[in-house]
Amino acid sequence: MQDPSKLKSFLAELPHLPGVYRHISADGEVLYVGKARDLKKRVSSYFQKTNLSPRIAHMVARVDHTDVTVTRSEAEALILENNLIKSLHPKYNILFRDDKSYPYLMFTAHDFPRMAYYRGSTNKPGKFFGPFPNSYAVRDSIQILQKVFRLRTCEDSVYSNRSRPCLQYQINRCTAPCVGLISKEDYAEDIQHAVQFLEGQASDVIKQIETKMLKASDELAFEQAAVFRDQMQSLATVMHSQSMELTAQVDVDIIVIEFAEGKCCINLAMVRGGRHLGDKAVFPTQVNGDQAEDILSAFIAAHYLENQLPDQLLLSHPLVDNSLLSLLMEQQQRKVKLIQRPNEKQKIWLELAQQNASLALARILSDTSSKESRTLALAELLDLPQDPDALNQLWIECFDISHSSGEATQASCVVYQHHDMQSSRYRRFNINGITPGDDYAAMRQALERRYAKVGEHQELMPDLVLIDGGKGQIDVARQVFEEYGLDMSKIIGVTKGEGRKVGLETLNFVDGRKQLTLGIGSAALMLIAHIRDEAHRFAVTGMRAKRAKQRNVSRLEQIEGVGAKRRQKLLARFGGFNGVVNASIEDLKSVDGISQQLAEKIYESLR
Repeated sequence: MQDPSKLKSFLAELPHLPGVYRHISADGEVLYVGKARDLKKRVSSYFQKTNLSPRIAHMVARVDHTDVTVTRSEAEALILENNLIKSLHPKYNILFRDDKSYPYLMFTAHDFPRMAYYRGSTNKPGKFFGPFPNSYAVRDSIQILQKVFRLRTCEDSVYSNRSRPCLQYQINRCTAPCVGLISKEDYAEDIQHAVQFLEGQASDVIKQIETKMLKASDELAFEQAAVFRDQMQSLATVMHSQSMELTAQVDVDIIVIEFAEGKCCINLAMVRGGRHLGDKAVFPTQVNGDQAEDILSAFIAAHYLENQLPDQLLLSHPLVDNSLLSLLMEQQQRKVKLIQRPNEKQKIWLELAQQNASLALARILSDTSSKESRTLALAELLDLPQDPDALNQLWIECFDISHSSGEATQASCVVYQHHDMQSSRYRRFNINGITPGDDYAAMRQALERRYAKVGEHQELMPDLVLIDGGKGQIDVARQVFEEYGLDMSKIIGVTKGEGRKVGLETLNFVDGRKQLTLGIGSAALMLIAHIRDEAHRFAVTGMRAKRAKQRNVSRLEQIEGVGAKRRQKLLARFGGFNGVVNASIEDLKSVDGISQQLAEKIYESLR
């Protein structure tokens, strides 16, 4: 692509069609992914403009060739671009590291609906409210609704097997529908009030409760009237403390961008039905020299392809790509109003969101300084590139093996990059077909499954591979890397010291370098120990979950007369193994195919 004649020929052949382009380096690394309404105009602009940002200018200098994919529409290109960025993590794209889905508050599809915290697809039975900016906001709302409307939060398997009210009833957080202390109609009314509250109709709910309170008082039902009075007081308190003083029933997202010391923070404040649910701070990477407007557009595209658009958007900076919102509205078949001229109240909340962004930046800068110093110390120790961009991109993977006396063997692979652990990129490997307890075979299987295809895709190879183990484990890694033709200088074995004390570890290499013992004062060792401990934690939690699942299923398998079909029916009926354990003989007998005699046998076997 650097050959002017080839570049000119390539650009001339590009179509005036929507699509996605990928700038690729000489070694095959995808440097940048972008979308275009007109591929010819957009791709050509990279090689004709002279006022590119430092980030883009640095990227263009490394481009060897560009691949393009034509799409049917710009909206389709937007979706494809986002998917490629998430899967490839291109070095020069603006990346948003926190890609965990946003949480919701859910009411289950049940005669007496359960109120619960939820993450995942909302294309299932039930009612969903959100998304919320963080888990605290969901749990705070659940606590409010429990206190005011006394709705159940217990699992269905627990609900189905209660014989008396639980502690939640005793502390006035539930009306005990499990044992019939509230009618279906009254519980449904409480659910409806909760839904109205979440939809911003708290004032209407208060009026309805007030009417019921006065009626109960006229009928001399003073205890019931007092319950309604307390509900009204609690609701009034919540409204006073959480109201955004915006129009009720309107959902608003307030998005601001702040910069400090080369760092950028995007703060998202969510308002749902007039209630301020909280803020979420996001810290994008690869924003060297970029304008706030470009960062804002990138965030809006990434965020609203995964989450529903609100009724209104209030932004700290103008949206330069006017077609972006149109594409998102087309994709969601939903309209959103962009607030161009905020009123006095909206300006106040914009300022509060900016203050929260500044506070989040101050916290991250303090924490980042410490993290960056550890990354630099490791780079200096291992003679790796030490410029800021290289340190930010330093990619480390660490492997560990965990099992319980050979049972439920799991391998973990954790990832460190951008001076932090990247939990969304962690992997677990279920290890099968080996002699129980053979850690060497388990490590070999994990490494082979992780690096088998790296030869074809070098962009999938990290800068360093940490192996938590002794000489045998490290030798296995050497063998695997030899078989796949990988760079063995990337392997570092972390051998534990006496008593597994941090600071006594030694670093071992397989490329001829001498063993290193750094000591507890080493910042580089503290980073390695942190990554190693995270790999160990992730492996152990996975092993324990796998072991519990295997043991629970095996306990049912060991009961004579409980075959695969009956076992499946039992687990489905009671919502899992714990539900079966808690079920009474009468409950077990109600499952199709379970006789009185078999129900008694199951009941006794699981005690």
